Amino acid sequence: MLAKRVIPCLDIKNGRTVKGVNFVDLRDAGDPVELAEIYSAEGADELVFLDISATEERRKTLVNMVRRVAEKINIPFTVGGGISSVEDVDILLNNGADKVSINSSAVKNPQLINDLAQKFGSQCVVVAIDAKQIDGQWIVHLVGGKVPTELNLFDWAVEVADRGAGEILFTSMDNDGTKNGFANEALAKLSELVNIPIIASGGAGNMQHFVDSFQKGKADAALAASVFHFKEIEIKALKQELRNNNIEVRL
Repeated sequence: MLAKRVIPCLDIKNGRTVKGVNFVDLRDAGDPVELAEIYSAEGADELVFLDISATEERRKTLVNMVRRVAEKINIPFTVGGGISSVEDVDILLNNGADKVSINSSAVKNPQLINDLAQKFGSQCVVVAIDAKQIDGQWIVHLVGGKVPTELNLFDWAVEVADRGAGEILFTSMDNDGTKNGFANEALAKLSELVNIPIIASGGAGNMQHFVDSFQKGKADAALAASVFHFKEIEIKALKQELRNNNIEVRL
């Protein structure tokens, strides 16, 4: 059985790590390079680095910061934000990223998923999907959750997998920052529908929530931000708790 992964997420705005609730009310959480180094040393399996205002502000991900983070860590490192072309990905991978995460650009140009998978390999391509429930349907949102689409989460996930994505990073906007737990029903349905790894995001508040994301949500990895940034959960202790619940992790 493949080990489940614990992934801290660094949301970057204006060169700082920030964290909000339901995608708004952002507060400062520290220097991204320092945090990345700490998480790598503490036993995080991977890091995700999202330049959350890059798409909205129509500029490129902070390549210099990517390079600085990559120099400090020895775990896989996914970068997202403002990526819209093969050239963008080429630059990021050449500056130390191991994978890239695309979201709005994939919805606007689904062929981009095929192109990236073909050029760099599926293992490099993470498609992030932000969705929330509207009238009982999970609806995909873009531009940091600001713009609703007509896409259904599950239909889009199947298309993304068919086009060659290596992983799906699913964030429940309803759960994000609430610390009430992950959207486990939606996660379990995603895991049934596609045969690529699903990363759970949005809602982590305690260790049991991580346990539930793997046992009930069938997730392959669980991603969180504020519980790690503000030292509410320590990664080593979390992994021990997961192992105590018979969940395979790398210690």
